[in-house]
Amino acid sequence: MTLQLITDSTQWNTTLATLPYRHILQTWDWGQFKSRWGWIPRYFLNEERTAAALLLRRTFSPLKLNILYVPKGPALDYGDAALVDRVLGELIAIARRDHALFIKIDPDLPQPDRAILLDRGWRASAEQIQFRNTMLIDLTRSEDELLAALKPKTRYNVRLAQKKGVTVRSGELSDLELLYRLYADTAQRDGFIIRPIAYYRDAWGSFIRSGLAHPLIALVDQEPVAGLILFHFADRAWYMYGMSSNLQREKMPNHLLQWEAMRWAKSQGCAVYDLWGAPDELNETDAMWGVYKFKEGLGAEFAPHVGAYDFVISPLGYWLYTQAMPRILNAMRRRHRAL
Repeated sequence: MTLQLITDSTQWNTTLATLPYRHILQTWDWGQFKSRWGWIPRYFLNEERTAAALLLRRTFSPLKLNILYVPKGPALDYGDAALVDRVLGELIAIARRDHALFIKIDPDLPQPDRAILLDRGWRASAEQIQFRNTMLIDLTRSEDELLAALKPKTRYNVRLAQKKGVTVRSGELSDLELLYRLYADTAQRDGFIIRPIAYYRDAWGSFIRSGLAHPLIALVDQEPVAGLILFHFADRAWYMYGMSSNLQREKMPNHLLQWEAMRWAKSQGCAVYDLWGAPDELNETDAMWGVYKFKEGLGAEFAPHVGAYDFVISPLGYWLYTQAMPRILNAMRRRHRAL
């Protein structure tokens, strides 16, 4: 067998950091976090240590239906056809042994490379767990070059925030409840659903403790008004969570926060700042168009990826999971609302 089960966290993260398409969601720490929220993680490396796959399994009771997911992976050189064949083939074999309905992967492969997966029997998934596309900033440039790369309006807003007395400090574990309150304000204002505080206290707190996440908090007159949490691994930082109150928004604290996040990530040796999320298509009707324009203002480049792909093990089970089950759940929700 090419893939070997790894039980040493240091060995895993150290090896992963050397591989192409490495990602924070493939780290040992992400698997352990997800293990506390319904998933069973397994960590696989090939013998040559040139490929890695954090494989998550979830079982839906009482039917005991298994699904497998490799978040933002596997990590390997997708230009090596033989290696891709071996690794994907063994992941499929594991899925068969686990009696899984299907296995899902979503590496950050560029969109033109989708044939690599299609030609091997994988199908584009209707269920995108992570964002398909993202926005990237090259941090290898000097600070002056990064500042010059900001769109004029964004650069003006960064300076406006500084002029209006906005300051940015690093966050601590003791700030998690504050950050959650700001996140709840953001969710209410922007109309999206968030999880209970325990989930974020675990997600944010465990990565802060392991040194793989760093909070930043913007203040006006020493009052916190916005924040973000940078996740970082190897040479990349990810803007995975941002939050702000409804106060002092005219002072542009979010613009200064992003500028300070870029400066911090660069100071830690990161070469890329991944702004985590972009529209599926560059179209003004897309719900994320405003997010795209904000990130574009920071000098970020649009990076389209292939998105999630599934390999189906049980065609009937896959249909039940992807087609029938959502319809049943929607019907139950409508009936509940009617009552």
